[in-house]
Amino acid sequence: MASIINLQALGRGVTRSKRRSIQWLRKAAENGTGDACFDCLKLAGYMYLDLPYAREVGHVGEAAGVAAPAGVMEGHNVPPDVLTGVVHWLRKGGHDPADKLNHLRKDALEGAMYCINDGCQVVGLLKDFKVCPQCKYARYCGDACQKQDWTTGGHKATCGTV
Repeated sequence: MASIINLQALGRGVTRSKRRSIQWLRKAAENGTGDACFDCLKLAGYMYLDLPYAREVGHVGEAAGVAAPAGVMEGHNVPPDVLTGVVHWLRKGGHDPADKLNHLRKDALEGAMYCINDGCQVVGLLKDFKVCPQCKYARYCGDACQKQDWTTGGHKATCGTV
């Protein structure tokens, strides 16, 4: 299932679609196909970071019966209904929602290494990393990393623009 998700996201052999990619990720998370623990965590992270279509596709609604422990949902700059979905997917994957939400919040506030160029150690906020204009998936800390990843890192082959 993971290969379908990646192929859909990259447009390999199929029309590239972030929405379809996340829909496949949700199916994998729901069905426990492959590494459900990883799939649920990935979907929850995508929703928390508001990546394209993730909130819409991953939304579970009130019917999921997800009640977060007191204090778990406080201090997040994410809509409550989104946090409900994030908590649902974290629990479904066997994760401790409080621990993982704190980690996601820490990354969102303090920054993380979002640049996909191998070896890049730049830490920053997600909004500060520019997105590849072609695939709208890969993120870079600057022009130098983007250029290096395009020429020697392999993004040219996976971008789907060749």
